[in-house]
Amino acid sequence: MTGPIDLGSAPPETALDPAPAAATTRLANALGAPAPARRDAVADVVRAFPEWSEAWAALGEVARDDIEAYACFRVGYHRGLDALRRAGWRGSGYVRWRHPTNRGFLRCVDGLRAAAAAIGETAEEERCALFLRQLDPVWPPTGLADPADR
Repeated sequence: MTGPIDLGSAPPETALDPAPAAATTRLANALGAPAPARRDAVADVVRAFPEWSEAWAALGEVARDDIEAYACFRVGYHRGLDALRRAGWRGSGYVRWRHPTNRGFLRCVDGLRAAAAAIGETAEEERCALFLRQLDPVWPPTGLADPADR
């Protein structure tokens, strides 16, 4: 007989490190820019902080069309996976919305899901939807707007 089995253990939970203060300030300013200049202002933040999923999510949300949005969200998703791995995530376990530092990554996955649906890539849409529920079983969070409405 082996030792006791703990059936109450939950999968590990990962929270990303906070972004540099300069990044959050620049993104807030870019999002506050007048509508005609907003996309370019957000793109400048992405240029300065290309590893930050939050900036990629914002760029996807102000994209000019579904294809641009899809590309932005996909890059942000992959940058987020890189950041999660640096934070100790090994491909399984929770990455929950309740941690504000995870929200950029989760918005990228959700944006990728919505953009995939918009361009008819059903398999990608379904994979992203499943992945979101695996990352955070209470997905979607209350009050989260659909990426198409952001």
